[in-house]
Amino acid sequence: MLKRNKWIVCLLILAFSVCLVAGCGTSTESETPAPADQVSELEGTIVLYHAGSLAIPFEALEKEFETLNPKVDVQRKSGGSTALSREIVDLGQEVDIFASADYEIIDSMIPDYTGWNALFSNNSMVIMYTDDSKYADEINKDNWYEVLLREDVDYGHSNPNDDPCGYRSVLCWQLAEIRYEEPGLYQKLSDACPEENIRPKSVELISLLETGALDYAFEYETVARQHAQANPIFKWVELPGKINLSELKHEEFYKQASLETAGSEPGETVTRVGAPIAYGITMPSAGKNTELALEFMEFFFDREQGLKILEANGQPIPDQIPVNGEGMPEDLKALLQ
Repeated sequence: MLKRNKWIVCLLILAFSVCLVAGCGTSTESETPAPADQVSELEGTIVLYHAGSLAIPFEALEKEFETLNPKVDVQRKSGGSTALSREIVDLGQEVDIFASADYEIIDSMIPDYTGWNALFSNNSMVIMYTDDSKYADEINKDNWYEVLLREDVDYGHSNPNDDPCGYRSVLCWQLAEIRYEEPGLYQKLSDACPEENIRPKSVELISLLETGALDYAFEYETVARQHAQANPIFKWVELPGKINLSELKHEEFYKQASLETAGSEPGETVTRVGAPIAYGITMPSAGKNTELALEFMEFFFDREQGLKILEANGQPIPDQIPVNGEGMPEDLKALLQ
């Protein structure tokens, strides 16, 4: 597990403020071909697995990289980070790059497949809804749990065993019980959320909100902002800092919440403890296109290319990106330094 002091500086500099990117519209990829002198001769395929919450920024990354490298095909797969990690370990998928919504999944579930893990972003938990959601004109950061527990309200979250957003949703409920001094609140929220409202990955809940099948869904703030850019019916409730898993000053408070989730082996469990949200990215040894993957990662970590695209698409990036482990390729180390 990553020592906290190796990434605290990073997140302190970031000073968590996803709201700072509120004025950044969702960026699209370049519409015109790159100039001839910028087009490379790289050729081949890159297999890239990433968290569902990164779908919009990583689509933009893929298209820009392929514009600069017309003979390269970036094959992306989006999903719950925990479920994707199992595909690497259990199914032997030859993944060249893996970006997880929780850096600890890389450290705990695929440690034999990588020697490094770069913490490149963070996030905050929110509650998404639409103009048509029941009591949309009433809900706020103080009464949200009272609204959710009304008999005619439907809400959901992603599966904690497959997706970090899922277990972070449940951790929020535990923290809310403490924060609001409401004994039994966690159990009430759990009991009122039926199995059919729990989906493999959090982004699947967006369509349920849009169709009215759900009134509310627990999501990341970046996801809420990105979808609100595309469709103004989407709104969200910003949760208090002691609940939303975004603030380092509440790190000790977050640790009061914990949850057992499925591990990488059958019957194995992993304890998920409340902590500030931090995303991680690495190059698994299972990949077969290491040289191309390295080229993509150099593009990714370039502040005038990849990181700029991430920020333009609402994903906050720290001034310094800490790295867990000693196995990062020297070219990437130099780029980060």
